[in-house]
Amino acid sequence: MMLPTATATAVFLTAAPSSFSTRRRRSRAIFASLSPSFSASEEPLLVRAARGEDGLPRPPAWMMRQAGRYMAEYQALAKRHPSFRERSENTDLIVEITLQPWRAFAPDGVILFSDILTPLPAIGVPFDISDSKGPVIQSPVRSKEQVRELVPIDLDMLQFVGESLKILRNEIDGKAALLGFVGAPWTIATYIVEGGMTNTYTNIKSMCHTAPDVLKGLLSHLAQAISDYIIYQVNSRAQCIQIFDSWGGQLPPHVWEQWSKPYIKQVTLPYFSCFHVLPTSWCCYVSALSYGITLMTPTE
Repeated sequence: MMLPTATATAVFLTAAPSSFSTRRRRSRAIFASLSPSFSASEEPLLVRAARGEDGLPRPPAWMMRQAGRYMAEYQALAKRHPSFRERSENTDLIVEITLQPWRAFAPDGVILFSDILTPLPAIGVPFDISDSKGPVIQSPVRSKEQVRELVPIDLDMLQFVGESLKILRNEIDGKAALLGFVGAPWTIATYIVEGGMTNTYTNIKSMCHTAPDVLKGLLSHLAQAISDYIIYQVNSRAQCIQIFDSWGGQLPPHVWEQWSKPYIKQVTLPYFSCFHVLPTSWCCYVSALSYGITLMTPTE
């Protein structure tokens, strides 16, 4: 597990707010298929710790990012399948890569091999991954018209994620917790606005001042899509969800509170509002957020 430090902050989100009456009809339809049936005493150590259970024999240990890329076994597979998109969007390959580090090290958590940008085509944002440049989005979203062209997330385009999670739960067979994950709205918006990786974040930071309404519209759309995607992962038997705000730490505290934190809450609150007994636990990770514990805890 990556513990909170000056360069990385993680908190569990496990508390359910008492009342949130406003829910979108579309989300409500997705929630209907969720049934929070579990026996806490039978659940993996990581899930029990995330829910705040007392008297556990030890803290859970797991690798917050998908492990395996450093392993010779993974490198050999990557040579046979050089496309990252193929490796992260093919059910058989996802399952194999996810299980490689678990077989080697037996951590308490097994995180799905995927990418935070995987759902982008399902909302109308195609992307490629270049070996030299990383993610590449040919048409960055920077205008109100482009935001309007985004579509509600099409979960049928992400069936390989659901299928992989179901297979993995059976393979792990209760010996560890199965973790799904998503990107936070701000981090995903950074890629969509910048068109890929960046060291300066010039365009999205500029939009905070020059086109705040456009940026708010983009972040709100992403928050709804990510929330639906999380519910899909839970329905597919993920036991814990990690939210990665990889670029949140690039913002000063007051800017993160304005442009990232509210949209993380938008992602989580519809889910929390539907359950008094939660079928899934959450972990939120923000890279380089040295001030994070103080600011992130209220996202519960």
